[in-house]
Amino acid sequence: MFIQTEATPNPATLKFIPGRDVLDSGTMEFTTRAEAARSPLAERLFGVPGVSGVFYGSDFVTVTKGETDEWQHMKPAILGAIMEHYMSGAPLMADGSVSGDETDSEDEFFDEADAETVDQIKDLIETRVRPAVANDGGDITFRGFKEGIVYLAMKGSCAGCPSSTATLQHGIQNLLKHFVPDVIEVRPI
Repeated sequence: MFIQTEATPNPATLKFIPGRDVLDSGTMEFTTRAEAARSPLAERLFGVPGVSGVFYGSDFVTVTKGETDEWQHMKPAILGAIMEHYMSGAPLMADGSVSGDETDSEDEFFDEADAETVDQIKDLIETRVRPAVANDGGDITFRGFKEGIVYLAMKGSCAGCPSSTATLQHGIQNLLKHFVPDVIEVRPI
């Protein structure tokens, strides 16, 4: 089994590509060892000293390290953990599921009068933003729209990334403002 590794814009995360599907749909994030108990692979990865976060995409696993930890010490153990997991035939999730957490639309907030604008925003995020962000080992999802401000949730390598502010304000904000005149600003949640 050959696992590719890619750098991400966030120096605290690395993207590992096992050469097979990770999730059938959605994404999944584990930010604590307790959350990782739902997934044998995430649990294994949190067993590597220095791992502080794990994120699953469709065909990749992004691992986040602590500030003082060094990739050259961690990377071989992470590669070993991923390889051992896939070679063992263990399920990705303890419950046997292979789909990620979809955004719960009940947690979204926006005025019903803005529904058409929100549909445009969601479509642009889905078709233009999320694929680009997935290439960098992360995910961004719509959370709300109020008074011209779009609220987005950032996961994986995007969470805590030094360039995430620039991505939001210069990339996503400009894109949304260009296509949706009602958008004034984009903010992380």
